[in-house]
Amino acid sequence: MRVVFVHGACVQNGSWWWHRTAELLEERGVLSVAPALPSCGEAGRPGGVEGPGLSEDIAAVRQALLDSDEPTVVVAHSYGGIVTTEAAAGVGSVRHLVMVSSYLPDVGQSLSEFGDGSPAPFLDVDPDAGTFGVRPELLVDTFLQDCDPEVQARAADHLARQSVRVAGQPVGAAAWQQVPSTYVVCAQDRGTPPRLQRKFARRASSVVELNAGHHPFLSQPSVVRDLLLGL
Repeated sequence: MRVVFVHGACVQNGSWWWHRTAELLEERGVLSVAPALPSCGEAGRPGGVEGPGLSEDIAAVRQALLDSDEPTVVVAHSYGGIVTTEAAAGVGSVRHLVMVSSYLPDVGQSLSEFGDGSPAPFLDVDPDAGTFGVRPELLVDTFLQDCDPEVQARAADHLARQSVRVAGQPVGAAAWQQVPSTYVVCAQDRGTPPRLQRKFARRASSVVELNAGHHPFLSQPSVVRDLLLGL
C-alpha cells in the first residue's frame, strides 16, 4: 500500500503539512507522496488571474496516482477533496479515499457552492491579482489551535497565495461514487464548521469523528496513522 496526500488551499510544500503522519507511516513500511498543487504557485507559475487553476491541480494529482500501480489510499484535506474527487476517478490503483475536514463535491459542483457567498473572515482576497490567502494573524487560532508550539511557529512559512478562480471551477467526475471513502470529521475545527463537515460526510461510505482541529495529521498524527493502517 502507498498513500498519496493532497493538501488544502492557500498552502505549499505539502510534504511539510503531512510530515508528522508520513514519518509514522514510513516507520511501518508505508511510503507516501504529497504532489504539488500548481494553483498554489508550486509549479513555477504564481497563482493569479492568468495562473494555474483547478484543472492543473487535478492533472498534477492524477499524474501522481498514475505513477504507480501499487494499491493506493488517497488522503485529501479541505480543498484537496475538490481536487481528489476528479483526479482519482477511474484510476484503478486507488482503493480508498480519506477526506479530512474536506469538501466532497458531486459532478458539476464547485468549491464556491459550499459557502454563503462571501469570503470567510480568515481569508484575504485580492480581486485585482486574482489570488486569495489565509490571513497570517488568524492562522493559528483558526486552524492550528490544538497543535504544539513548534508546528504553530513554522506553519506561516508554508502559506501561499492561490488562484481564486479555483473556487468557481466545477469538477467533472466524482471518485467517491466509485471508490470506498472515509470522511474524517474534525469536531474542534474553527475553519470548516463541524456541522458542514457532517453534511459533506453523508456522501462518504463511512465516517470517523476526531476531537481535533483542522489539521489532525499534525496535532494527532498517531491517530491518523492508525486510521490509515486500519484500511
